Amino acid sequence: QVQLVESGGGLVQAGDSLRLSCVASANIFSTYTLAWFRQAPGKERKFVAAINWSGIPTYPSDSEKDRFTVSRDNAKNTVFLQMNSLKPEDTAVYYCAADRTFYPGTDWPLYEYWGQGTQVTVSS
Repeated sequence: QVQLVESGGGLVQAGDSLRLSCVASANIFSTYTLAWFRQAPGKERKFVAAINWSGIPTYPSDSEKDRFTVSRDNAKNTVFLQMNSLKPEDTAVYYCAADRTFYPGTDWPLYEYWGQGTQVTVSS
């Protein structure tokens, strides 16, 4: 059984930081790319970052990679998304997703497994 469980969301003020965590089943952690997407109300699900099983990160071309960093802890089957200098426009549900590919895609339909999401709300 595949499970992805996100945590770490919450209500913060603009300029604050948050670290999201996604614990993945051991049966996929070492052979799947794990990614973060976010979806704001009324908007499409958007790619935020991904990291493959070799630890190579991928960010979108118009990325927030100066503010967002993806990493993984293999001993804990956990992927993290460190978000700094948060802005109100970062408010969204953040999802963890898994795809069995070494080269991550940025389109959400490519991903096979999804977590339940964690809400991040940034107040101004």
